[in-house]
Amino acid sequence: MLCARLWRGLRPQCTVWKQNQSHRVAARLDLSGIYPPIATPFTAKEDVDYQKLEENLQSYVRIPFKGLVVQGSNGEYPYLTDEERVDVVRAVRRSLPADKLLMAGSGCESTRATVQLSEKMAAAGADAVLVVTPCFYRGRMDGRALIRHFTKVADSSPVPVVLYSVPANTGLELPLDAVVQLSQHPNIVGLKDSGGDITRLGLIVHKTKAQDFQVLAGSAGFLMAAYCVGAVGGVCALANVLGRELCELQTLCVSGRWEEARVLQQRLIEPNAAVTRKLGVPALKQAMEWFGLHGGACRSPLQPVTEAEVQQLRRDFSSNGWL
Repeated sequence: MLCARLWRGLRPQCTVWKQNQSHRVAARLDLSGIYPPIATPFTAKEDVDYQKLEENLQSYVRIPFKGLVVQGSNGEYPYLTDEERVDVVRAVRRSLPADKLLMAGSGCESTRATVQLSEKMAAAGADAVLVVTPCFYRGRMDGRALIRHFTKVADSSPVPVVLYSVPANTGLELPLDAVVQLSQHPNIVGLKDSGGDITRLGLIVHKTKAQDFQVLAGSAGFLMAAYCVGAVGGVCALANVLGRELCELQTLCVSGRWEEARVLQQRLIEPNAAVTRKLGVPALKQAMEWFGLHGGACRSPLQPVTEAEVQQLRRDFSSNGWL
C-alpha cells in the first residue's frame, strides 16, 4: 500500500517501495540532519490547539532542520488518541515544505495496532514512521519478541521504519543483537537511540555498516559524541528551543571543526538535561514560551513545572548564555 499522494511526487530524499510479486525492496531514505521532536500545544480545555501548532511550524520552517518528528515522546503521544495522533501528522504535513522530511511516531503496545497506525500515518503524509519499543509487558519483551514485532511492522509499512529505543521512558533497551538483525530488513532504515551509551552507539554503527543503517542520537546532550562514532544526525528535544544552535553543531561536526563543536556542545548539556531527564516535557514547554514559541500546558496528568523548577530551568539556560 502506497501513500495516496505517492510521497508527494517522490521527493529527492525519499524513496518508495518497489513491488515485485511478494518481494519488496526499499531504497535508501537519507535521515542525516537535525529534527526537533515537536511538542503538541493544547487549549485550556486540553484539546489540540492547531492554530498554535501552525504558528510553531512557521517558526521551525525558518531553521535548517532536515525535518520534524511528530508524535514522539515530546509530543505527549501516549495521552493522545490514535485519531488525534493522525490528525496532528496530517496538519503538520500540510504546513511543512515538501523538501522537509516528516517522521511520525506510530508505535503502540500491540503489533497489530502499530501496523494499522503506521499505515494511517503514511496516508496522512509521513515519509517514515518512528516505532518505539512496546514495553508494558517488558519482562517478556526479549530480543525474539521485539525482532518479530518490528519485522511484522516493517513488512507491512508503506514507508520506511526507524526503530526507537528510549529506555528512560520504557524501562527497556532494544538489544544490540536485535538492532543488528533488524538492520538487515530492507524497510528498516535506522535507529533513534536515546539511551546515551556512546559505546553502544559506536558498536551499532560498526556492526551495521554493511547494511547502510543510519543511527540518530536521541538527545542533544551527546550529539557531538554520537557524530564522533558515526551517527548521521539527531532527534533532540532541545531543538524545539535552540534549533539553530543544534544545526550549527551538526555543521561543525560534519566539517570536522571539533574544537568549536566541543565548546558549543558543552554549553548545551545543562539546558538539554533540564528539558529531558531532569524536568521533562513540562520544562520543555516552559522554555518554548521564553523563546517565542507556544508551549503551554501539558495534557493531564502531566503537571506544569513548579516555581522552584522554573527558577532552576532559567538558571540552566542563562548560566550557559542562552537567556
